[in-house]
Amino acid sequence: MSILKLQETLRETVKKTALEKFDIDLGQVPAEVPPKTELGDLAFPIAFELAKQIKLATGEKQNPRQIAEILKTSLESFDFVGKVEVAGPGYLNVFYNRAKFLAENSRNNFFKTVDENSPKVCVEHTSVNPNKAAHIGHVRNSVLGDTFVRILRANGKRVEVQNYIDNTGVQVADVVVGFVHLRKMDLAQIKQLEAGLEIPFDYYCWDLYTEVGKFYAENEENKKFRAETLHELEKGSGEIYELADYVATRNVECILRTMNRFDIRYDLLPRESEILHLHFWQKAFELMKERGVIHFENEGKNKGCWVMPFESHEGTDEHDADKILVRSNGTVTYTGKDIAYQMWKLGLLGLDFNYKLFQAYDDGKEVWITTAEQITDANAPSFGHSETVYNVIDTRQSYPQEVVKKGVATIFPDKGEAASVHLSYEMVALSPAAAEELGFELSDEDKQRTFVEMSGRKGLGVKADDLLDRLESDALREVENRHPDISNDEKQSIAHRIAVGALRYFLLKYTKNTVVVFDFKEALSFEGETGVYCQNAAVRFNSIFKKVAERFETGENELLEKSFGTIESENEEVARIFSSEIGHDLWSLVILASRLEEIIQQAAAVTEPAILAKYNFNLSKAMHLFHHNHRIISEENPVKRAVLIVIADLTRRALTAGLRTMGIEVPERM
Repeated sequence: MSILKLQETLRETVKKTALEKFDIDLGQVPAEVPPKTELGDLAFPIAFELAKQIKLATGEKQNPRQIAEILKTSLESFDFVGKVEVAGPGYLNVFYNRAKFLAENSRNNFFKTVDENSPKVCVEHTSVNPNKAAHIGHVRNSVLGDTFVRILRANGKRVEVQNYIDNTGVQVADVVVGFVHLRKMDLAQIKQLEAGLEIPFDYYCWDLYTEVGKFYAENEENKKFRAETLHELEKGSGEIYELADYVATRNVECILRTMNRFDIRYDLLPRESEILHLHFWQKAFELMKERGVIHFENEGKNKGCWVMPFESHEGTDEHDADKILVRSNGTVTYTGKDIAYQMWKLGLLGLDFNYKLFQAYDDGKEVWITTAEQITDANAPSFGHSETVYNVIDTRQSYPQEVVKKGVATIFPDKGEAASVHLSYEMVALSPAAAEELGFELSDEDKQRTFVEMSGRKGLGVKADDLLDRLESDALREVENRHPDISNDEKQSIAHRIAVGALRYFLLKYTKNTVVVFDFKEALSFEGETGVYCQNAAVRFNSIFKKVAERFETGENELLEKSFGTIESENEEVARIFSSEIGHDLWSLVILASRLEEIIQQAAAVTEPAILAKYNFNLSKAMHLFHHNHRIISEENPVKRAVLIVIADLTRRALTAGLRTMGIEVPERM
């Protein structure tokens, strides 16, 4: 029985006993995990609350310690409970039956099975403007989103992953202005240019986008080209639209290739153009007018606009633009289109996209894209209709996301605000050392700063591919020093896993709303809270098993099966080992490894992947300590050796599973 099931059973027992013995119906039964296993495995402070409720119900005063003694008898009735102690004025400290727990949980796979018929949840992440290469800030969004998808799936949820493509927005319009008005190119010439490029297409667009920013800065009049281009994009036809569609699609292909290097993938690419051309916005607009959610402003600074007001922000100017859904010139704002899109994701709009296959990954997994074409591919999966939607968007978009959430909830009160979740995060910056390593010219003042901010429009940013290339290069040098005799392909594979693990862990170890200051040396360190340190712990334990199997001239599977059999048959001897001087250290590691499912549940509940990162680091530290204190190969007592083998296997599988949920793979060697 897993820790979560144990906790649930014990809570229900406390609740049942309170009803039977005291006629008190407890709502929630709080429980705590003691800081040390010497104090117990689960603690209930419920006797104090029960004493209060009994006095309120009967007027009689009850001693919390006496109440705890009654509850203690009920809890001790289970064979998975070793003992229960009443501590202090009435705390209940439960100690599990350690030998039984290890025997029953030693083969734990940690994850819940996904029920394909269960309600679906949607996670939208990445959503990079398809006008240039992705940068490190986009990678934080993608890594957070992808890891949260993995957390939800490990928690048994059926998840659909969407990457919204804003192919008709300002950023795409600007790069089109660059091609048409700075480069003087048509679509055929762009294709010819791309065929001869020595750099990726999205890199070329990165530089061109920066040039357009300077072009506007030189003369405000030049921004008329942006307005003209946006008008052509919203029309949805013509030469400029076709050129923009090609440029955006090629950038999407480049961005997906970049994200695939980080093992980040998607199910659907919904495009903004279809939200307009398939009349999603018009349907949402009519619903909002019909239900009185928005109103037309006849006077004041928002005259001529359709606005969604919120009482909590009345009288403030800061977010007025975000409350405007239709401007006075008739164009729809981002927030307006987001409301229509959110309604579709939740299955509330009554309309659907048309779909076509965009590409298949090397392993055959498919990613689909929306299209304005009237025929949908018959093989397309069913998209949308999600129970809950998580939007991974940075903190600067918090208020527009609130407008979207409240807007949808006002139109569909049965669905409510809880169906729309903003998974927000802070920006990524560079340490001055990292900025200099990447070729940025820093002033003396910049060198003294805590971090260096980036700006895509000014071209001051770190492309995601460049960052990963640099990390792989640094990791490869270390691998070559440690393993000069292995093949180049294996060296490259190990370096890639180390680099991806280092970056993903670095971006995940900070809570979402913490500014991340990236530093190469810190990310790739073999010591401290890094992905490399965690990978190294798992590699070390895998190496132990190879050595033990060789020592006893058996296969790893046979070694494990024999050890499982020993701890199942030698229950009393296992119990004595846990009661010995080393027992608490061993048991602490067992409990920590067994908490992965609980940690994943917590991370899902509060939408915070950093909880999982911290858990993996703490487990890695405990594993390194175990390796330092215990020698499996030289252990002569066969039962104790079996216990050490089973605990080592449980912890390495927990760490490997925990890291995989963060999108971090364990290499064969470090």
